[in-house]
Amino acid sequence: MKTIRVRITAEELEAKRISDILERAFEDDGNPVTVYEASGDGRIWATEILLFDMEPEEAADTVRDRVGADAFAAPLEAEELPDINWVEKSLEGLKPVRAARFVVHGGHDRDKVPPGAIGLEIEAALAFGTGHHGTTAGCLEEIDRLLSLRDYGSILDLGTGTGVLAIAAALKARQPVLATDIDPVATRTALENARLNGAAHLVRAFTANGMDDRKFLDHGPFDLVIANILARPLMRMAKSIGAHTAPVATLVLSGLRVEDGPRILFAYRSQGFILDRRGEKDGWLTLTLVRGRKHA
Repeated sequence: MKTIRVRITAEELEAKRISDILERAFEDDGNPVTVYEASGDGRIWATEILLFDMEPEEAADTVRDRVGADAFAAPLEAEELPDINWVEKSLEGLKPVRAARFVVHGGHDRDKVPPGAIGLEIEAALAFGTGHHGTTAGCLEEIDRLLSLRDYGSILDLGTGTGVLAIAAALKARQPVLATDIDPVATRTALENARLNGAAHLVRAFTANGMDDRKFLDHGPFDLVIANILARPLMRMAKSIGAHTAPVATLVLSGLRVEDGPRILFAYRSQGFILDRRGEKDGWLTLTLVRGRKHA
């Protein structure tokens, strides 16, 4: 599969503005966007987005078409990257991440999990979720808090990615968790990581687009749903998520920019959910919603 990197350079504020534009323009596709300091003096920053299965010129045109011709005037370059696992490459220098009682780490840092912590070993894979992103860390903190407060009868991790959240919930609660994703690579990755973490007997997974698959009926209704996806898909699925949750239920929703909060709350209010808790981490928002009770 060809990987094309489209790179745009600008001063810091403009580069960050471009990054926000790209994240929104490609939100439904899930293309990774990064922004970072590109010069020694800190004046020039770069925003990059990865696109797949197209030529460099086509990728550049796709970015221009998607964001609109007037979105930015900064120089844009597109190049094909060598055929390596870029997720694995990006993880090489990452340190273990602590989120509440959980520590997310690679195999080389297995010995760095402190006593009393729950280690989550997540190796490189073509799926989202290493704990280093604010949304994943925010969800892990909520999972630890919620599962310390009460027991849940049926737990769903919707849009599981690497499976890190499903594995965390399964190990914390010591009970089965269902993990689903639209991407079969993610589903396989989640099951592999569950085996790696000794949770193969607790994590069940299947590939599904949204929650319309009849297999959800075999596992629900759910009284705890964790969905670290993106704002638009979460809004589109509000009705189906509401239909598959129990009368008394808790939702942990993330993959959200802070400004997405009001429209997410509006979408889920029609399903009977109200805000219980909100958390911000690195500009990303995690919302805990409840139905049928005052507090999660």
